[in-house]
Amino acid sequence: MSEVHHGRGYVYSIQYHLVWCVTYRHHILHGDIDTYVKKLLNQIALDNDSQIIEMESDKDHIHLFIECKPQHYIPNIMKAFKGVSARLLLKAYPELKKSLWGGPLWNPSYFVATVSENTDEQIRHYIQHQKKK
Repeated sequence: MSEVHHGRGYVYSIQYHLVWCVTYRHHILHGDIDTYVKKLLNQIALDNDSQIIEMESDKDHIHLFIECKPQHYIPNIMKAFKGVSARLLLKAYPELKKSLWGGPLWNPSYFVATVSENTDEQIRHYIQHQKKK
C-alpha cells in the first residue's frame, strides 16, 4: 500500500508507471549498460526529489514505478529521466551512437499511467517480471 506524505498545507500520495523505449527498439539495455542506466535513473530521481519504487528494463525499454510530489509535472520528470540519462549514457558508451545510426538514444514518446492502491501490487509484479518473459 502506498504511503501518505505530508507537505506544507497538503497531504498526498502520487505514483506513476512510466515506460519509454530505445530509438528503433534496438536491444542495447544489457550488461554494464543496463546497470549504468539504472544507476543514472536512481540518481536523477534523487536529484529531482522523486523516488523510484520499482525499476526494470528489457533490452529495448525501461519501466519505472515512481513516487513524486504534487509540484512535479510529468513532462519535466520525463525530460529529466530521458535527457540526462541519454547524455550521460552516450558519454560513457560512445559506441552506442553507431547502433542508433547517430540518432537519439530514446524514442521521443513515452507511456504514463497513474497508480492507485488498487493497482500498486499489479504494477510492481509486472515491472519485476519484465526480464522473465
